[in-house]
Amino acid sequence: MGEVFAGRYELVDPIGRGGAGAVWRAWDHRRRRYVAAKVLQQSDAHALLRFVREQALRIDHPHVLAPASWAADDDKVLFTMDLVTGGSLAHVIGDYGPLPPRFVCTLLDQLLSGLAAVHAEGVVHRDIKPANILLEATGTGRPHLRLSDFGISMRKGEPRLTETNYVLGTPGYFAPEQMLGAEPDFPADLFAVGLVALYLLQGQKPDSRALIEHFAAHGTPSAPQGVPEPLWQVLAGLLQPDPGARFRTATGARKALTSAVEMLPAPAGDEEPVEVFDQIGPLPSGFGPDGPQNPAAGPTTSASPTPAAPPNQATSADHAASTDHTAPPGPSESESGDFHLAPPPQPAPPQPAAPLPAAPLPRAPEQPAPHPVAGPAPQAPAPFAPSFPAAPTGAPGSAISPGPASDPAPGSASGPTAPVPPHAAAPHQAAAPPHFPYERTAPVPQAPAATLPYTGHAPQVPGSSGQPARERPPGPPAKVAVPVLVVALICFAVGFWALAQA
Repeated sequence: MGEVFAGRYELVDPIGRGGAGAVWRAWDHRRRRYVAAKVLQQSDAHALLRFVREQALRIDHPHVLAPASWAADDDKVLFTMDLVTGGSLAHVIGDYGPLPPRFVCTLLDQLLSGLAAVHAEGVVHRDIKPANILLEATGTGRPHLRLSDFGISMRKGEPRLTETNYVLGTPGYFAPEQMLGAEPDFPADLFAVGLVALYLLQGQKPDSRALIEHFAAHGTPSAPQGVPEPLWQVLAGLLQPDPGARFRTATGARKALTSAVEMLPAPAGDEEPVEVFDQIGPLPSGFGPDGPQNPAAGPTTSASPTPAAPPNQATSADHAASTDHTAPPGPSESESGDFHLAPPPQPAPPQPAAPLPAAPLPRAPEQPAPHPVAGPAPQAPAPFAPSFPAAPTGAPGSAISPGPASDPAPGSASGPTAPVPPHAAAPHQAAAPPHFPYERTAPVPQAPAATLPYTGHAPQVPGSSGQPARERPPGPPAKVAVPVLVVALICFAVGFWALAQA
């Protein structure tokens, strides 16, 4: 792929070179078409000023190839124009040599038409020559000419960029007044048009100096060999050394040409048709008729598998399953099926291998459990102490057990009960007095903290399956009360001893 200017013009391959810069075939990414891009080779102030003048020229005419847009990138500048693929008049002469008079008249009429549009804008071309007159690749059809290269053109009245006694242009196509340093004017362009017409008719560059001397010494010469007389009269009016005796406008010369064409002899039957070929060649590799060709496409993102979720992160489907309380779901898989996710928290009775610890009582301190646990989940203290009526015996989830409590039978479906003090596990222990406001009840599985409903029931623990738990008598446990009493007695003894010593 080629270099891209200003993110829009991608240079493809060079198709020409001139004194001010190289011409490239380029792809316009915005308008999606190929254009000709003239890249400025010099970056001095003089060249930039001429570049500004040329790119500012906007002439919309079918036979004028004027700049259409321009771009700058770092220290390089370019302007673009339509891509003309048939080459210049020099290519046609190189292919066929001298051209038929009627074919030359068609080209000359189009050239004068485009030059009339240029002069109407007050612009003097100053560099009309075969290399600056391009042709569309029309094959054997009607030719289509485009006047190009306005690099040294200028508007009448603008300051000149050249020094005094310095002539700018192409040798061999100067008008006599240009050699004398006169101000550029429209008749100078018409003189160059006459020389181009002679070049097309004779197949070689005319000797402008000898022609001027002959005009000055002997007047208008007779028609050269191969040039019809009616057509020569028009060309002689373009080639007069005196600008005052020359055609003053391109429109006037075009009218005279139209009259001369009517008097031309009919073309010969064996006359070879002139074919305008494509001169710039095929596109290089990597480019097609529709622009740069994309590289081979790799696998698309839409066909790639969905990334697997981390093992400790549930997907949206797993989250929906965790909120379903109808049945405990089994282990779920990630979307890709590569990893197994941890089972989500379940509201159903917990697995026997991981029982939850008993919840602490709101006020009374609880005796330490006989087996180690991970730690009870903190519960908010009850805001009030309601008293509930006794539920029927054996009713699951009852708040108060009216009868004596008993341990569940071994192998029963109920889980482990909350730990109780040794002295409260006697079989003859009676139910708690009805006036005690805080009672230990059979717990139920707890929901997550974010969804725990506020109810009037006391906190419960899992594993009881509705069986009432043993009740603890009022007062502190013996393991706490006995050490406290011993310490108090020691303090009294020390105090009495101290008083006795005093």
